[in-house]
Amino acid sequence: MAEAKRTPLFDEYQKHGAKTIDFGGWEMPVQFSGIKKEHAATRTAVGLFDVSHMGEIVVEGPNSLAFLQKMLTNDVSKLVPKKAQYTMMCYPNGGTVDDLIVYQLEAQKYLLVVNAANTEKDFEWIVEHKESGVSITNCSDQYVQLAVQGPKAEQVLQKLTKTDLATIGFFRFETPVYFANIDSEAIVARTGYTGEDGFEIYIDASVGSLLWQQLLEVGQEEGIEPIGLGARDTLRFEANLALYGQELSATITPIEVGLGFAVKTDKQADFIGKEVLKQQKQAGTKLKLVGIEMIDKGIPRHDYPVFFGEQQIGVVTSGTQSPTLGKNVGLALVNTEHSQLGTELHVQVRNKKLKAQVVATPFYKRT
Repeated sequence: MAEAKRTPLFDEYQKHGAKTIDFGGWEMPVQFSGIKKEHAATRTAVGLFDVSHMGEIVVEGPNSLAFLQKMLTNDVSKLVPKKAQYTMMCYPNGGTVDDLIVYQLEAQKYLLVVNAANTEKDFEWIVEHKESGVSITNCSDQYVQLAVQGPKAEQVLQKLTKTDLATIGFFRFETPVYFANIDSEAIVARTGYTGEDGFEIYIDASVGSLLWQQLLEVGQEEGIEPIGLGARDTLRFEANLALYGQELSATITPIEVGLGFAVKTDKQADFIGKEVLKQQKQAGTKLKLVGIEMIDKGIPRHDYPVFFGEQQIGVVTSGTQSPTLGKNVGLALVNTEHSQLGTELHVQVRNKKLKAQVVATPFYKRT
């Protein structure tokens, strides 16, 4: 079995008492002070995440736009330098290769940020379809990626840079950004995976630990906490942000899980999976992702079967006790005819079928 990979910040975890787990081949912190505490810190103050396990792929060259229009579901022509976009790569059957963010760095140069466990697969998929006038580079090892998330994220990060962070809009970014005592230039994007305001920072791997240390130091007054993957998952789940391998997969299409806004079937380019996805948009899908709230006592977990009467009509994709709401809730992919709000369903928790009902998502929305 291959040894788990570690990000350049691994030694920093130990200083803060992190408990680590294997996550997609990476040894990552699942928690530092505790999942509920870290979740609350991000919702009410500011959390610092090491997400350097994510993959970074640069696509550039005179034909880079046309190439990405073929590879990605969203309309990449809408991008301009310093703007970002959420998008998917799909298979010909409409199933999802990955969901990702594409950043236009400059004319004819794009940065694709992909899910950690999918980096090699994604890179191979892109290279397999490579055309002339396009250069593709896997730059994942060159970057440390830190996320600073929460209502006080801007306040903390602003202490370390002269760049006016207030001018960076949602899904926009600034580069080069310089931080105190660090001579490497960074990309700072107003993006995130928590449902809160915040930033994702891409900086040279050699200075990642220094930036991490400085952020924890200058953010003490605001209550900054290092955050592990456990709270990252509960935060994204409450905000109804998809997790690849659960809400999305090679057999689940973006349309089935409500991500049609990132699938532009009316763009001219003939992207991979377009016909199937166009048909699903027009005719509807047999399956639909819904929110469920438990009525009986029990927690819906990934892959638990969902029933309507005696008939299994779907599965739970994600579920937990929501730290913000204190309720047992889940996301489930179910037959569309049983997806209406208020529909009573049953979730099989171990050997018991427990009562639940379909509720609106997201479970949490920042006010």
